[in-house]
Amino acid sequence: MTADILHVAVAGGGSWGTALAHVLASAGHDVTIVLRDPAAARAVNERHENPRYLPGKALHPGVKASLSPDAIRCCNLLVLAVPCQHQRAWLASMRPVIAERCVIVNASKGLENGTCLTMSRVVMEELSALSPRYAVLSGPSFAAEVMDGQPTAVVLGCENDALGARLREIFSTPFFRCYSSSDVTGVEMGGALKNVMAIAAGIGDGLGFGSNARAALITRGLAELSRLGTAMGARPLTFMGLSGLGDLVLTCTGGLSRNRQVGIRLGKGEKLDDIVASLGMVAEGVKTASAARALATKLNVSAPVTEAMCRVLYENADPAAAVRELMERPLKEELA
Repeated sequence: MTADILHVAVAGGGSWGTALAHVLASAGHDVTIVLRDPAAARAVNERHENPRYLPGKALHPGVKASLSPDAIRCCNLLVLAVPCQHQRAWLASMRPVIAERCVIVNASKGLENGTCLTMSRVVMEELSALSPRYAVLSGPSFAAEVMDGQPTAVVLGCENDALGARLREIFSTPFFRCYSSSDVTGVEMGGALKNVMAIAAGIGDGLGFGSNARAALITRGLAELSRLGTAMGARPLTFMGLSGLGDLVLTCTGGLSRNRQVGIRLGKGEKLDDIVASLGMVAEGVKTASAARALATKLNVSAPVTEAMCRVLYENADPAAAVRELMERPLKEELA
């Protein structure tokens, strides 16, 4: 980690893993994406493109793709861009090739179903014997805009201040600015829960609601994710930053948001199974909603938007009726 040029392995060849590989190669590092699909690896190596997830977006020519886990064995930095619900199994399978005291930056946003754990807890459980050094990257960042070199700001959550400072240098480029925070829980919870709120915002858009409704949802969604995050031990101020308010606004309003698109289509009457099957990508909020509801129940935290989303997603509740019930909840002080 002290070298100017690092050997980086990116686990996961979806849109975000590809974009981060592009960022790190643009910063001058030696980057390999570890893939399972030979066709995808050929496209990266020969055409410098990920045609499935980012068609038409030119990938930095320094990015390589490999089907071999040897890239993980030899790396200084491991970027985890594996979907949250698959991370535990991936870590268990790759444990023999992950180095002791490895530096891991998790780029996935969600909570594990069944356990309700953040990804930091999942990593520590699966790799406890290796004592990994952990950070999480989050913030308002669409992969396609990053690939286009659009200005983007994110935050790295890392308990070790010195490591966090080093990592923000490693990831920063003229178009990709990294801040750091020692509040790992806050950064993870903001990134996970905003996806649930984005589905709710999309439902409002799909039902034809206006700007008033969207602004109300973003504001009350921020209050809800802040309540649940602070109950987990996060610092309240973290949710005013990039991984909280910043990512929430982007995901609830941006046309590239997969979670918002799920909500829009639900609001228009489509079935969840059909929506998920046609996306071709993971919308983490669909799975995270269930874990968030269970966590809120466990911690006795009020989470009405999350509860409403779970009833729409898993119990076939009518989206319009769910919104109406939110509006008819007992009145109270705003900040109580």
